[in-house]
Amino acid sequence: MVKGLQQFQRRWGNLPKAVRAELRREMETRADDLVAGMKASAPKGFGALTSSIGWTWGDPPAGSMAVTTVGGDADMRITIYAGNERTIVTNKSGGRFQNARLQEHGTRQMPANPFFWPVYRALKRRTRSGMTRAIKRGIAKG
Repeated sequence: MVKGLQQFQRRWGNLPKAVRAELRREMETRADDLVAGMKASAPKGFGALTSSIGWTWGDPPAGSMAVTTVGGDADMRITIYAGNERTIVTNKSGGRFQNARLQEHGTRQMPANPFFWPVYRALKRRTRSGMTRAIKRGIAKG
């Protein structure tokens, strides 16, 4: 259990609308940056995987793998996802696996080709500072 989560969620619901609007715009911008970096870093030769990378508000599309989710409330939760029904692979014993997960983490027979975590780590500081600036802009507007 996360310490202070309930208190955070109570406070989050009371944020001024201007702050939420600024945060929402900034989250979209940062999600676009992350998705662009993931697509550029995706393993070459897997066009279906590259084209399946995206983001959405709320839950990921059916058949995709949620790479990460940011935010709490349903209207302020952004999900970065990869994969879809076209990127599911079947092994010799009939098991079905999301190719996005196999590429990111590797298998016993295949080394990892990470396309999310390196990009996430590279953009982490920029994302945090962008969110801080968005909060300050929202407070100034509110």
